[in-house]
This record gives sequence, structure tokens and C-alpha cells, in this order.
Amino acid sequence: MSLYQIQNTLYVMTPQAYAHLENGTVKIDVERQTKLRVPLHHVGGMVCFGNVLISPALLHRLADEGRALVLFDRNGRFKARLEGPVSGNILLRRAQHHAADDDSSCLRLARTMLLGKLRNSRTLLLRGGREAQDQADVETLQRTAANIQSALRALPGAEDLDTLRGIEGESARGYFGAINHVVKPRLRGQFQLDGRTRRPPRDRFNALLSFLYTLLMNDCRSAVESVGLDPQLGFLHAVRPGRAALALDLQEEFRAPLADRLALTLINRGQLTATDFDERDGGAVLLSDEGRRTTVAAWQERKQEEIQHPLLDTKVPIGVLPMLQARILARTLRGDIADYTPFLAR
Repeated sequence: MSLYQIQNTLYVMTPQAYAHLENGTVKIDVERQTKLRVPLHHVGGMVCFGNVLISPALLHRLADEGRALVLFDRNGRFKARLEGPVSGNILLRRAQHHAADDDSSCLRLARTMLLGKLRNSRTLLLRGGREAQDQADVETLQRTAANIQSALRALPGAEDLDTLRGIEGESARGYFGAINHVVKPRLRGQFQLDGRTRRPPRDRFNALLSFLYTLLMNDCRSAVESVGLDPQLGFLHAVRPGRAALALDLQEEFRAPLADRLALTLINRGQLTATDFDERDGGAVLLSDEGRRTTVAAWQERKQEEIQHPLLDTKVPIGVLPMLQARILARTLRGDIADYTPFLAR
């Protein structure tokens, strides 16, 4: 049953669930059976995925009391945010713009986001090193993890965004050079990552990563929009027309623990093989239709798995992690908490 209440936000992810109001209590019914009751004054907002029915009385009450209702489709794509006439969005976005315009605030947020990315990348490599059978693989993974640790120590001394981005770029080159050593040796002939190539991807591993990053990007953009942030205005990534810079910022801390780990799982378990990719003229490699279906199914299944959130100290579905982090970022920008804390995988 996909019903969760996290930080006063009620998440409803069960198809055909019916949310309605009864004597000041929000009731969630599935197939005419009540699965959850929550007093309305304990609900700060609702997030509904897919075909969830909501009574008019509950809609009006949420609007009257300034409690937001956010709608996603069943794949997690943001559809709409409904709220009453009094909204904190403009104040939140003003705070976001102020932080982006203030060099010190912008640098502090960008540094913390990059810390999350590097820590999670290092964790993936160390995990791979513990599971590797070949000593050469172990040494490569441990050496690259040590280099990333050195980059982490350099973050506090970075005095501008260009320096931060330089640290990120150097760490990424080492990371993508080492991640091949997490692939099982017998599969490396089919899945050899020859550096990170994107437009277009030049090998099967890159093609898989690019597709997963697209899915992750959609979830991160939906997350920042759901809390009322401007997805175009980021801190680590430069602002460009048509670029969702803040969604890219949020994506960074999730690349290794969500997308990269799933890619390695699909490869190492044989759920994807060379036949699931198409080679195009000019050297481009893309997932086939069947490969995309397999990857999307695995992505959705992965998002339903629960993990212990290190900051909230409660079990949550992986699929709501970007939304939780977007809320933490919004609270930071509003001044409710002093510093943004990225998601750190275990």
C-alpha cells in the first residue's frame, strides 16, 4: 500500500485511491475500504500520484486553509500544484533569487550540493571495491575513492563557482574512468564506458546512463516545482535559457545512488544485454524500444523500494527522495533551517 505521511505531507500513490473529508479527518479509501485516517490539522499538504480521486469537499478545504495539493502522473511527472489565494510561492522564489544573487549564499549552497554528489560517488566506488574479486579492480576503485576524498577536502577552500566546477569536473573524469571496474569482468566487452559521452552517447553504458539521467532529471524537476521553487534558477549550474538549472543541481546528489547503481544492477544481473541497444549511423548508441521498457520498469520498481532516510530517521520510498530534498532546500532558502543537507547514501 503506497500511503505515506512524511513531515506533515501526505503522499498517496495507490491507483484508484479515494481521498475525502469526514468530520475534519482526511480518509483514504481503496476499493471501499478505509486504509488511512489523518486529522486535517496534521496535514500540511498532499501529493497524489496517478489516478487518485479527491472529493470536492477536500479540495475546497485544502484551498481554504492554504494546504497545497500537488498532482503527478503515475510515472512521477509533475502535472499541477493547486492551492488557495494565499501562497508562499512568491516569497519562496524571492528568497531563491536573493540567494542566487548573493555570492556567499550561492557558493555555500553549490558547495553543499557538490559535497553530496562526491560523497555518494565515493560510496558507490567503495561498495564496488568491497564486492570486486580481482585485486586490480579493488586497487583502482580504492585509489579513485581516495582521490574523491581529496576533492572533498578541497571543497571548503574553493572561493568561487569556477573552482568548484573544476573540482567537480576532475572528480567526474576519475569516477567515470573507474566505474568500469564495478561491471563484472565477463560483461565488460559489451559494456565498456569509454569516458562520459552524451550527445550522442557512444557506447552502451553511456546510452543507459543518459536514459536513466533523463528519468532522474524529470523527477528532480517535478520535485522542485512541487514545492514552488523556480526550476530555471540554480546555484551550482549556470543559468541558461531553457535550462532547468536548479533541477540539475538537485539531480547531482542522486546520480550515483539512484541512476548509476541501477545501471550497474541492470548490467551485472543480465537484465540488459547488447541486443537491447541499437547502433546508429555516426557512432551513436541508443537503447532499443525493448531496452527502454526494461529500464523504465526497473526504475519504477526501484522507486517503490524503501530506505532509511539518514536525516529524517524514517523509512521512505526512494521515489520521494527528490521531493523531500526539495522541501529541505525550500526550508533552507526561507531561513527555517540554517544549512541545506544533501541526501547521503549509505
